[in-house]
Amino acid sequence: MFQPLYAILLDGGFLTKKLYAKLERHPTADDIVVECERLQALPAVQNYELLRIYYYDAPPSADSVTKPVSRARMNLATTERFRLSQSLYDQLVLRPHFALRMGETRLSPDKWRIKPRVARSLVSEQRALGDDDFELDLSQKGVDMRIGLDMARLALRETVRAVVVVTGDSDFVPAFKFARREGVKVILDPLGHNVRTELRAHSDVVVTS
Repeated sequence: MFQPLYAILLDGGFLTKKLYAKLERHPTADDIVVECERLQALPAVQNYELLRIYYYDAPPSADSVTKPVSRARMNLATTERFRLSQSLYDQLVLRPHFALRMGETRLSPDKWRIKPRVARSLVSEQRALGDDDFELDLSQKGVDMRIGLDMARLALRETVRAVVVVTGDSDFVPAFKFARREGVKVILDPLGHNVRTELRAHSDVVVTS
């Protein structure tokens, strides 16, 4: 007798940020796999068979920009962050059961914004600004949409009967509600993040360990 299938959906930006705080280094593909092995051992999925692990993220920008104060040129594709992120994607895509769903990263027209802590400090201490007082004004596009669409697609086609979702984003409440209405068990792992009550309320199981 065949077991019903389940899928793991990973909000990559959220997961890597949590792992960075835990490991104090940029997470590797092996670190992601260890997290997935932990998820596969959850009691809530022991009567299911894994279909696939979907990893959602947006690669760092590869644009060339001008620094805000020195006006020096900076090619973002040559940064360490770009190299480490690309290495992670290149390794993950080759791992068993993994499928990458990539959005895009966009720079705002102004390119830079002052760091919040710097803006607060300037209230009490006036000083000249330097390049390090600014950060790139970036936004991810298409990541949340891909997660929601995949949840709907998997539910409507009855491809899976359960999903494990690693995220802390309450924007997924509509997707959770839709999947549950279609008879799919929704298991949320917020990795200890204090998520909104609404997101918990529309999950069948919330992982707390």
